[in-house]
Amino acid sequence: MEQSDFRGELERMHAANFGWALCCCNHRRDEAEEVLQTAYLKALQGTASFDGESSLRTWFFAVIRRTSLEQRRRQWLRRGLFDKWLVGELSPRAASDPELLACKSESSRDLLRALAELSPRQRETLHLIFYQDLTIEEASGVLNVTLGTARTHFDRGKRRLRKILAQAGVQNERR
Repeated sequence: MEQSDFRGELERMHAANFGWALCCCNHRRDEAEEVLQTAYLKALQGTASFDGESSLRTWFFAVIRRTSLEQRRRQWLRRGLFDKWLVGELSPRAASDPELLACKSESSRDLLRALAELSPRQRETLHLIFYQDLTIEEASGVLNVTLGTARTHFDRGKRRLRKILAQAGVQNERR
């Protein structure tokens, strides 16, 4: 694929890419922006190379996911090593963006709370399939798991989500 075509495709996918980055960063906008920027740099500078074995979208979602995991590890090391051993105390967690929280509807907050109770792999699988319109097979490629494992996470995640929402008293119109 030509560099200009590659760039154009990445630009067309930006909204979906940002949505996936948000999911990978637990809906922390500033982290998602940084992860996505780093993923774009990896793709455009050739650090991460597209081999054509999957769709560009599936490949780039995997790049975003790996980049978010790398960033999380770096942050953990920074906090753990610097704060704990050099300073002697743990740094406080960043507060949630109040503007973002105020904008969310009650049902969105209920859904986000319920999603937070799922395992990370179940949450990621559901996000890829429902929000990013990937197939289970494509999601398995992004998550680097077998198709059977992805199906299991998808099924268990849906059942657990229904149960959590039902316990919270949230109505499900699609039963």
